[in-house]
Amino acid sequence: MRLSMISFVSSLVLAGSVSANAGTIVEVAQGAGQFNTLIAAAQAAGLDGALADGENLTVFAPTDEAFAALPDGTVEMLLKPENKDQLIAVLSYHVLPRKLASTDLPGRTIHVKTIKGSGDKTLSVSKTSSGVTVDKANVISADIPADNGIIHVVDAVLLPSN
Repeated sequence: MRLSMISFVSSLVLAGSVSANAGTIVEVAQGAGQFNTLIAAAQAAGLDGALADGENLTVFAPTDEAFAALPDGTVEMLLKPENKDQLIAVLSYHVLPRKLASTDLPGRTIHVKTIKGSGDKTLSVSKTSSGVTVDKANVISADIPADNGIIHVVDAVLLPSN
């Protein structure tokens, strides 16, 4: 896991994504090379435009490995056109309508609202001496800047309870 985080940060630096003009959240994710499933899912859900055009967003971005860890057939099922609403619910559960940097966290569990429309739409975010967790996912790389927000890489796909 540590190696993938290092290669992710290295790819951002090599791509120039950490500069003053980082690119949109979508561009930064595309440049990293380990968010292909997330980008494909956002495109299938019609959310890629919102992630590119929205302002002051925080995205908890699962890696391709995190999507691969879901039960067999889950990703394929979510990508079917008839499951678009469910896909939107899952993806929007990963996005906050404001910037939240790890340095903003108080050192205890807080609950933050996502852009998910209805039902379970808050995430539990905890900061301890061992790192940051979001629900049951670990943040493996935090505070990656984008022109329209911030990305935190997580090691699991966040699933709303309903």
